[in-house]
Amino acid sequence: MQRPTAFKLDRKMAMLTREAINSGAYLEHFESQPNLWTRERIQNSLTETMQARPVDLAETWIFAYGSLMWNPMVEFEKRQTATLHGWHRSFCLRMVTGRGTPDGPGRMLALRQGDQTKGVALKLSDATLDKELQLVWIREMVLGSYRPMWASITLGDGNETRGLTFVADERSEQFEQDSTVATVAPLISTATGQFGSNTEYLLKLRKALFECGLQDSYIEELASEVERLSRRACCDVKDLSE
Repeated sequence: MQRPTAFKLDRKMAMLTREAINSGAYLEHFESQPNLWTRERIQNSLTETMQARPVDLAETWIFAYGSLMWNPMVEFEKRQTATLHGWHRSFCLRMVTGRGTPDGPGRMLALRQGDQTKGVALKLSDATLDKELQLVWIREMVLGSYRPMWASITLGDGNETRGLTFVADERSEQFEQDSTVATVAPLISTATGQFGSNTEYLLKLRKALFECGLQDSYIEELASEVERLSRRACCDVKDLSE
């Protein structure tokens, strides 16, 4: 049987699509990983999370803090800037596929406890909720690196609610305790994989924040250090060629 090619084609544009997930091509990319989650396990996680949904919640919002900001992929009714309370961004997940390799691992973004995070909230339609959430779960839970939860958010219009988000599962094999700029920047600056470079992800995040009128000091500091390391690497290569 011929393997699906949707992801290979879309990879040239460095953009994950609904077709890549629906065709199975996205999951196939992770087949070599020993901790790959099955579709059944992913579905069970979704079911358990929805069973824990607050009973008084009238709307379903997803809080986006990483690639969901610039490539939500899901269909949604509304989009607002939002603040997530009690969690902060952290490149704390080791990445050996996608934007890294076993020989050159990168770091994947997650959330860890403490402080707050400014991002984007996406309101999903009740009519297509199940279908859209299945796409999100396959995208985020393919390796079980995250823990889905309902967290407190304040929307840009001032309303407070609870939204779905994905925080780091500190029990996962990918979790790394040290996510400081000094440790993470050298990894991000050199890591690359089938999905593109780790630096590209970081700079897309900084751009997405800027376009929303938002800022994250951790992301700014990390991006500045990665750019500095990249400039130094270019100078080193130039010196060797002279």
